[in-house]
Amino acid sequence: MKIIFAGSPQYAVPSLKALHEKFGVCAVVTQPDRPVGRKKVLTPTPVKSYALENGIPVIDSPRIRDCVEELKSFGADIMVTCAYGQILTKQVLSAFPLGVWNLHASLLPEFRGASPIQSAILAGKEYTGVTVMKTEEALDSGDILLIKRCAVADKTCGQLSEELSLISADAAVEAVSLIQRGEVQLLLQDDGAATYCKKIKKEDARISFESSERAIRLIKAMSPQPLAYCFLNGVQLNIYDAQPATAEGGKVGEVVSADKRGIVVKCADGAINIIKAQFAGGKPLSAADLANGRKIKAGDILD
Repeated sequence: MKIIFAGSPQYAVPSLKALHEKFGVCAVVTQPDRPVGRKKVLTPTPVKSYALENGIPVIDSPRIRDCVEELKSFGADIMVTCAYGQILTKQVLSAFPLGVWNLHASLLPEFRGASPIQSAILAGKEYTGVTVMKTEEALDSGDILLIKRCAVADKTCGQLSEELSLISADAAVEAVSLIQRGEVQLLLQDDGAATYCKKIKKEDARISFESSERAIRLIKAMSPQPLAYCFLNGVQLNIYDAQPATAEGGKVGEVVSADKRGIVVKCADGAINIIKAQFAGGKPLSAADLANGRKIKAGDILD
């Protein structure tokens, strides 16, 4: 079984590593190097870095559609994709005799699209997971080979992504093993039950303190990036994590207490307790540090 792997971020590395150690990956397809940091240092994707460290050939063209002949030259049976970030054309899909298989971080047909992990948290889902599907030209609509579930609980997006990344690795090995043995039984997706999620924009991360539940979901969904935010005296405050709280009195958005236990902010239907936050241009601080330095104090208004 010859495998090409397509992916880019750190999230995809455990899947690449698991497949390479189990089966051997003959080539990697990833996004081109990008400028990173204030100095704009040209930096390879984490997937490319792993491939280079392990002697795996890399294709990092801006457009995979321009690389069909190069893909075919490896003689791969299948391609496995995970957080790759490019549209696959019919010509790319047809280059692999046993198909292209995608590791998607939701319980399809729920949350097709670009932000499935954030969307599961925002929707207050009890469970999410990883779906291995056969890729078609339409968005995340292919037939399902297998599904693995996990609890959302009160995890941030970063915490949930780490868990799903490891689950994806297990799912990738299991899926390729099934394909290799010819034990492929596919389940059609119910298009009528499909939901879609868009790419997250900065304006989507602005906090409203009308609903404490929605505010906490937003904070967890946007952590560690792009980070949910509000403003204090015109200065942006990015919030990493928060918990439900209770508060007597105060108006919506008012800090009713600020001490080592947290920054409690009144909402229309309750309150939230901010655990960790960061002023724009500053470093992340615990609630205790924010309170001790009187960077945030009771009576302040967040909006």
